[in-house]
Amino acid sequence: MRKISTLAMALVMSAAALQAQTVAQFDTLQLPGTDTFYVNYSAPGTDVGFEDGLAHFETVYDTTFGYSSLRKGFVYSNVKDSVTTSYTIPNSAKPGEGFGGTNQYAVGFGFEESISVTLKGTARGKMVKGFYATNTTYAHNAMRDGYLVAKKFGGVPNVDSDWFKITVKGFLNDTLTADSIDFYLADLRDADSTKDYIIKTWEWVDLTPLGKVDSLTFLVSTSDVGQFGANTPLYFCMDNLITSYIPEGVATIASYVAKIYPNPATDKLFVEVNDASIKEITVASISGSIVGRFNATDKVTSINTANFAPGIYLVQMTGTNGTASVRFVKQ
Repeated sequence: MRKISTLAMALVMSAAALQAQTVAQFDTLQLPGTDTFYVNYSAPGTDVGFEDGLAHFETVYDTTFGYSSLRKGFVYSNVKDSVTTSYTIPNSAKPGEGFGGTNQYAVGFGFEESISVTLKGTARGKMVKGFYATNTTYAHNAMRDGYLVAKKFGGVPNVDSDWFKITVKGFLNDTLTADSIDFYLADLRDADSTKDYIIKTWEWVDLTPLGKVDSLTFLVSTSDVGQFGANTPLYFCMDNLITSYIPEGVATIASYVAKIYPNPATDKLFVEVNDASIKEITVASISGSIVGRFNATDKVTSINTANFAPGIYLVQMTGTNGTASVRFVKQ
């Protein structure tokens, strides 16, 4: 009976812990219409940012030059222009939509200074799993073709070792937690030019090496620097920032109830259970729609995720001791 009671408690506590994982998806934040983005000129020079998924996203507007503009930070956007190269349309994602086909996403901008995300509530002091990133249309096309002072990456001919990246740092109690993480939005440094790329799709950025954090900073930088600083437009897009993360999808209270891997998944997801009473595994979308039911006849159940749309899913395992839930990301 002691073993059953302990496992039942593990199921309940593990489900609660795993469901505490939060995601900033930016989809419920209000905008005035289509092809618009967050604007707040109420307090120039101060942080007038926004919150989503237990995180505060810094936003600072400025009126130094007699007009209002974004000085640094994040905005959320539903602009869908994936074609136009223009400084007048800086807040559009190159894919033309958010991750998984959603309408909204965030855009980060900082002219050679870091911008911050501060965790809130139960997310503070926990790991951040990561986020999806891509280029803005403005930055992508400027690197691809050249635009105003920004050079065409690779040069003519294509021999220059150009790059464009985000550097992410994590802090806990104002102390740097680990080495920074570099994610290249464009990389033409390899001697083999067939490996050159400028990202135009949503790609996963793993932040788990930063450990437990209460804030993050993001610095955008480029190899294309001129007399007055960076020439490449220093914008990037973010979606599905996952906080309050429990590593590897493993529930560890008294003993693990289940673990899932790999996470994020591509074509296959494996569910390993440690409770013989669990006979059914259900997979649901983040909105609650059931996308599959599977019999847990073996210790490890293989689930084909190849036809799942990209996004966040919930794996629910039901046994006589209760229900445990684990989230995973389908790339």
